[in-house]
Amino acid sequence: MTLSTQTRPEPPEAEKHPHVSTLHGETRHDDYAWLREKSDPKVIAYLEAENAYAEALTADSAALQTSLYTEMLARIQQTDLSVPYPKGGWLYYARTEEGKQYPTYCRRRGTMDAPEEVLLDLNAMAEGLAFMAVGDFEVSPDGSKLAYSTDTTGYRQYVLHVQDLATGEVLPDTAERVTSIAWCAEGRTLFYTQEDETSKRSYRVYRHVLGDAAHDLVAEEGDERFGIGVHRTRSGEWLVESRTSHTTCETRVLRADDPKGTWTLIAPRVQDREYYVDHRGGLFYIMVNDTSREFRVVTAPVETPDPAHWSEFVAAREGVTIRGVSCFADFIVLSERESALPHMTVMDLKRDTSVRVRFEEPAYSVGSSTNEEFAATTFRYAYQSFVTPPSVFDLDLATRNSKLLKRTAVLGGWDASRYEMQRISAKAADGTAVPVTLLYRKGTQPDGSAPCLLYAYGSYGISIDVTFSSARYSLVDRGAVFALAHIRGGGDLGQRWHDDGRMAKKMNTFTDFIACAEHLIASKWTSRDRLVIQGGSAGGLLMGAVTNLRPDLFAGVVSQVPFVDVINTMLDTSLPLTVGEYEEWGDPHDATQYAWIRAYSPYDNMERKAYPAILVKTGLNDSQVGYWEPAKYVARLRTLKTDANPLLFKINMGAGHGGSSGRYDALREVAFDFAWMLGRMGLSNVTPLG
Repeated sequence: MTLSTQTRPEPPEAEKHPHVSTLHGETRHDDYAWLREKSDPKVIAYLEAENAYAEALTADSAALQTSLYTEMLARIQQTDLSVPYPKGGWLYYARTEEGKQYPTYCRRRGTMDAPEEVLLDLNAMAEGLAFMAVGDFEVSPDGSKLAYSTDTTGYRQYVLHVQDLATGEVLPDTAERVTSIAWCAEGRTLFYTQEDETSKRSYRVYRHVLGDAAHDLVAEEGDERFGIGVHRTRSGEWLVESRTSHTTCETRVLRADDPKGTWTLIAPRVQDREYYVDHRGGLFYIMVNDTSREFRVVTAPVETPDPAHWSEFVAAREGVTIRGVSCFADFIVLSERESALPHMTVMDLKRDTSVRVRFEEPAYSVGSSTNEEFAATTFRYAYQSFVTPPSVFDLDLATRNSKLLKRTAVLGGWDASRYEMQRISAKAADGTAVPVTLLYRKGTQPDGSAPCLLYAYGSYGISIDVTFSSARYSLVDRGAVFALAHIRGGGDLGQRWHDDGRMAKKMNTFTDFIACAEHLIASKWTSRDRLVIQGGSAGGLLMGAVTNLRPDLFAGVVSQVPFVDVINTMLDTSLPLTVGEYEEWGDPHDATQYAWIRAYSPYDNMERKAYPAILVKTGLNDSQVGYWEPAKYVARLRTLKTDANPLLFKINMGAGHGGSSGRYDALREVAFDFAWMLGRMGLSNVTPLG
């Protein structure tokens, strides 16, 4: 792309208010702390100037952006229907219509031939709004009421609403800052959790009877590391209140038919012990890591669920991490991870058999779909890979056969047989093998000529499995290789993989990624002048850290809603999420833990040197990573970089952490990103292969 003569925005000198502090013997200067003042018109003006600069520098790619949007849209079946799922005699589903940004949620009684009831039309709800999202969606046990929550800013702050489904009336029962909802068995009483006004920590549980003015506070969590959530078990018999930090859990249960009863504690919190509870018959099934980081499953009588009465049901196994236990009347499904792949084991309790569902592809994503019926005789699961579109199956427990119910249509002449997927391995600095999954067009030769997009996340123990993206083929069909690095800090190889990439070992996340990039270059899947990298949120931290460490290794960097000002954010306990994050990054008030973070925090480790081309993106209403973090990062980097490579900062002024909520708006954002990437890869003028 040709650089525009548009003046590069600079924070006005008169508006800088340097913040100087001393911490653990180090004097810290923050010239751009003033950018946090969202209410200051000069801050908004600066952000708008950055947007104007980004638009000017990418104006010559406008035609390419339009072409990309058109071809990506052409692969999508715009008018579509989700697979209906049964619940309480109804079939629930969502449908989309061509030209409309949002889905419509509906149901039919008994069969899909019955008349349709529209529950929520998000398109109507979004009229006049820049953003619309639904959080919780819970139908009462008798099917007569719908409790749901909405966010209209992108800040992920949800308002509770209750609708009478017989009349369509939205009832006056409402609450602010709601994070989870659970119905009691009688269908008139709701339990919900609420976050506080500043930190966004879910800290209170309320009970509310429809039609009453009262919202009774029944529990409050004082430890700022912990958040509270409530849900009702699939059996319908119990409400579960979970208090969780990043490393520790505590759970209470209440009979769903006794809303004013006493909650029973399963087990008191013990530091670093996590446990999660489901119910079947007279037993609780508890996934717990008390004897192994990989978890085991125990059972406990509902009358005496404390650890003294636990009996082992599934033992912990080396190399296999249990990630979830789902109970049904006649079977149990274990979600597991082994060899960097997700697995499902179905335990048929009537026949006393157990089977792991097998898949042939070398890499994939699989997990439970919507399973609302406790007495189901089939288990519904979702499957996809880089080359298999999202697919929904029913597994028959009697025959063990899977039936495909729906595979997302990919239009525009797309053909899976044109592509290959491969899993390779890179050697990290300490000798650890790090998996990398590749997607490329058949016939692509590892001769160093192909551009590559390398993506990773690597935090919170979250597994980033291979998933399908029809938009991604706009890169692959132009000759790019897509690479997904399964680096430490994530959960791709289980709990220990997370442990080896957090707290004192966080640097492994960044050196793993660099090792993956070097391996792709050494094995000639790409070259450093055609390698673009991408990550968002904690993956944006990854982008900032590796760009500081090895700016010579990448041709372009896309850093989305990046968590780059780690020390300043983790010092400020008034910000959302901070205290709870101490168990992931460390607490910089502690000198030892400060040193861990100081070694990699992107904002604190930028230097006067050459950097690659960088595109930074954020949302003004981001609740997870304040917009000022990337704003400060860009402002400081502009004063330090010695190269002529473009540094662009694009701010969505009407959205938050996840970007635009409308599907067409979101696709235009992807088209912008891809056009910028293709420019860095040297593919701007390449016509995609059919």
